[in-house]
Amino acid sequence: METIQVAITDAPFAAALRELLVRNGSWEVLCVDRPDPERDGVMVLDSEHLSLLSQPIPNPERVVMVARNDSDDMARAWEAGVTSVITDKDPLNTAVLAIMAARLRIAKSSQSGSMKEAPGAKPPAAATIPDGVTGKARSRGR
Repeated sequence: METIQVAITDAPFAAALRELLVRNGSWEVLCVDRPDPERDGVMVLDSEHLSLLSQPIPNPERVVMVARNDSDDMARAWEAGVTSVITDKDPLNTAVLAIMAARLRIAKSSQSGSMKEAPGAKPPAAATIPDGVTGKARSRGR
C-alpha cells in the first residue's frame, strides 16, 4: 500500500484532504507533524513543513506543496526543486490531482531508475510507436 504523508499546519484543510484521499484511493494516508523523507511515497507539505526538511530534498518530484499565494512560498518551492505547487485556496480535488501526478512521477522514476541499473537495458524502442503518433514527419517515398 502506498503512503501519502500530509504535513499541513491548517488542520481543517489537512483533515479534509486526508478524508478525500482515504475515500478515493487505496493509500495509507498519514497526517504527520514532521515529514519523513526516508519513507516512500508522496509528501504533501506546506511552507512551514518544507522548511523542516534538509535541502536539497531527495526526490523533490514526490513533494506536493500547498502554498500561500505569495512570492516567498513560491520561491521556497522553486529553490527546493518542488514541481507540484498548489495554493491553499485551490479546491481539494486540485490537491488530489497533484498528488496523483506525484505518484505517477514516482512510478516513472522508479521504472527508469531500474532500467538504468540493468546492464544492456534499452529504453522502449521508437519502432514500436506507430507512424504519426510522435508528431514527427517521416519520409517513406511518399
